Amino acid sequence: MRAQRPHVSHREVADELRTRIRSGVLQPGQRMPTQAKLADEFGVERAAVRQALRILQSEHLLTNVSKGAPATVAADPGPLPLAAGPQAPPQPTMVGLTSRIQAAFVAPHVEIDALCLTSVSLNLALGEPLRLIHAGRLEPAKIDVRLLLPSRKIDLAFPTALDASAEDAVHSRWLAQRNAQGQVLRHNLQALRATHGIDVNVSFRALPFTPPVKLYLLNGVEALFAYYTLGRHEREIDHEHLQTYDTDGTRSMLFAFEQSSGLRDTAFVDQSRLWFDALWETISSDMDL
Repeated sequence: MRAQRPHVSHREVADELRTRIRSGVLQPGQRMPTQAKLADEFGVERAAVRQALRILQSEHLLTNVSKGAPATVAADPGPLPLAAGPQAPPQPTMVGLTSRIQAAFVAPHVEIDALCLTSVSLNLALGEPLRLIHAGRLEPAKIDVRLLLPSRKIDLAFPTALDASAEDAVHSRWLAQRNAQGQVLRHNLQALRATHGIDVNVSFRALPFTPPVKLYLLNGVEALFAYYTLGRHEREIDHEHLQTYDTDGTRSMLFAFEQSSGLRDTAFVDQSRLWFDALWETISSDMDL
């Protein structure tokens, strides 16, 4: 009896093809094997091959990815993307998050759960996949985004003013940023429904505490985690320079975990999903921006 092939995910196909391109096995300008040949080689459906090819296209390693003719290896391989798994080095949020969000958008159903202080980093990271959708290079059918953000009603642990008399001004500034960034995110994503017919759902819930970490869950298979590291900062608020304890979330070092990278990563992703869902379904509350 013929031995069964081990299950191979589209990300594993992308990882192997990426290695062939980076190592020179596949040369710049060379045509890739057909999707049918790749599907047979890896023992997967053609849809998985197409997802893998789109990941590599989003990383600027391939061009001309379509359902028809074979793709072509790009002339400029571009920078190395953030890898997940035990050996992956942490990177600043705006380096790591951007590449992983872009890769997540090759899936037909994009799912993003985020727990953070504001959605500034997520908004910035969404810029490139939104551009690729408008350019016709990414074609998700459905996008679901859930955000957990601190409630406006709590006393934030940070940002906070060193001078208690300035606390209201600091809180108002954070709240304005939270609301403005959330509105931009919701508008940019929901606009895809009208322009591209994509089924988009964006939901917000309010946390009764200040999160000391940020967490992004992508398509149920990746968890990106970073600590908010506090420092003393001078902020200009209402034309006044105030001393605060605050953090720059875009520079927080992001650690990546992926289910296909072993028991350690799988357990972290699964527990992160359970934690997020528990917060969403229990102590968080409805939030209006």
